[in-house]
Amino acid sequence: MRRAVIMLTAFLACLMLSFGLGATSAWAEGEALQGTLTNNGAPVAGVKIKASTQDGAPAGEDTSDEQGKWSIPVTGPGTYKVELDIASLPAGVGVTNNRPTLTPTVAEGQARNVLFPLGSAGGTTGDGQPGTKDSGGPSSFDRFADLLYSGIHFSLIIALAALGISLIFGTTGLTNFAHGEMVTLGGLLTFLFNVTIGMPLVLAGVISVVIGAALGYFQDRAFWGWLRKRRTNLVTTMIISIGLSLLVRYVYLYFFGGESRNYADYNAQAGVQYGPFLIAPKNLICDVIALVALAGVSFALVGTRLGKATRAVADNPALAAASGINVDRIIRLVWTIGGALAALSGVILGTFQGVGFGMGFQILLLIFAAVTLGGFGTAWGALLGSLVIGLFIQISTLWIPTELKSVGALAVLIVILLFRPQGILGRRARIG
Repeated sequence: MRRAVIMLTAFLACLMLSFGLGATSAWAEGEALQGTLTNNGAPVAGVKIKASTQDGAPAGEDTSDEQGKWSIPVTGPGTYKVELDIASLPAGVGVTNNRPTLTPTVAEGQARNVLFPLGSAGGTTGDGQPGTKDSGGPSSFDRFADLLYSGIHFSLIIALAALGISLIFGTTGLTNFAHGEMVTLGGLLTFLFNVTIGMPLVLAGVISVVIGAALGYFQDRAFWGWLRKRRTNLVTTMIISIGLSLLVRYVYLYFFGGESRNYADYNAQAGVQYGPFLIAPKNLICDVIALVALAGVSFALVGTRLGKATRAVADNPALAAASGINVDRIIRLVWTIGGALAALSGVILGTFQGVGFGMGFQILLLIFAAVTLGGFGTAWGALLGSLVIGLFIQISTLWIPTELKSVGALAVLIVILLFRPQGILGRRARIG
């Protein structure tokens, strides 16, 4: 009866997605650069925007419409140079941060928002044009600072998902390839509540995290726990998780579509200068939320009875059960926390690069890399591994093409594991 209720709930959820998301049109399909030009809240029309590749080849151009919107489709993921034509700005209007040329990075399937903050012109350029001087693009130091912050921000997104998957592996031994779809679910549900239903983004995110936690609990109670009782071996269970991941991903594709979409709130937000870092307030708030969540779970593992019980189950389930610990209850709690963290990761990832049906799968390999690098089954190792992977992926684009940034991170993983196979914080295990 309980499984029938769960199946009915899943069917109703899919039905909501089919009606809600199917009626929502996307602003852009595939990879694109886009933005909205406003001056004191009023749209600015007729401004020319040009985009080119890192090699200088033209990628396209557009002119802002009556709503101030512009969009330039690009041929694929990578780093592009986007230039606002200062001469096309209205008289007395300029770019307030002295950066009319930006170099955003477009991820696969992403419609990347590019923001040019406009305001009263602070003078004229060397050519006598109103606005700001053309700095010729950001300096190397500015770009390094931007990439450093982006690396930290991306590290926190990976860490949320990696911590959950590491806890699940530590207590059950399961390498869950369907964990990426839990990340995607967080982003899709937030999009559903925020864009389709019209809830504020914060409320939509909170509800999505709660649903993610509930789904983590119920999937272990109805599915993974059932497999454990049948003593299904871990290799078979891992293969089942791969099949489940494929099934759920294409269900997402059927109902959501293949394009990348953005939340309705905080879609384009001007950055605030904090020393060398230019940070959008929404990203800073997301970082604080992620840090609080990670710190809370870490403290719970170390300083609470449930945390000690969790570590006992991870170390020796049989001995923990003999000591009076309810192993199934602890594992179910871990699945609940893992589902909540994965959903939160998806919510924040949606603000970072947009929402798509494969967003969780696209970072799944990086999540596994972070967990492996830090040491499988160790919470602190997952956090440290996420920091290394996230920073290297972003900062490495200073020297290598953007398309190879993930390859470089995985190369670092291989090199470190050659010298420390158990991971940075993992324990050496005996074989034989």
